[in-house]
Amino acid sequence: MPDPRVPGEPDEIIELPCGEEIHAHDLDLGVREFDCACGQTHAVVMDIHPLGRFVPEFLVETLRETIRTEDDFEEFSTAHALAMVREEYPEQVASADLSGDGNVGYALVWVTDFDSRELHRIVVELLVELMEHAISHAEAGPTVEEFERKMAEFDVEGFVDAYREQRDFEDEHDTAV
Repeated sequence: MPDPRVPGEPDEIIELPCGEEIHAHDLDLGVREFDCACGQTHAVVMDIHPLGRFVPEFLVETLRETIRTEDDFEEFSTAHALAMVREEYPEQVASADLSGDGNVGYALVWVTDFDSRELHRIVVELLVELMEHAISHAEAGPTVEEFERKMAEFDVEGFVDAYREQRDFEDEHDTAV
């Protein structure tokens, strides 16, 4: 059980979905996953990680142009994608708000019960569902039909494998190779 804390104090101790605890200061900006004392590998995502970690930049731009956010973030971001994951899997995602802690280099962090590859798959699936929902509100026509056909053929597993192979997940910049 976590220790009580003063309201407004940063969430420095993160209770993981597996029951273990980690100190937020142990998560540096380049961490994408870590091996936990519970024996599992947990994915780590920070608000400063680019959404391009999960999908190509052209899609990130499209999402930002078409989705209006009604929160503190100016545009659709990694925080929104992880909020979708947390909504879908509330018991498998731990998060902490460290916006008041200037020593960590990020404001929000999420640690999942999934490894980084599984989290990647889940994020892509949820973004595809979001796009399918959005297109369902569009007027029928050849563009909508083409999109629906392509989405029916889209292989999430294959995409995730190919995208991860093409990306550099070894440093905090997370850029294309």
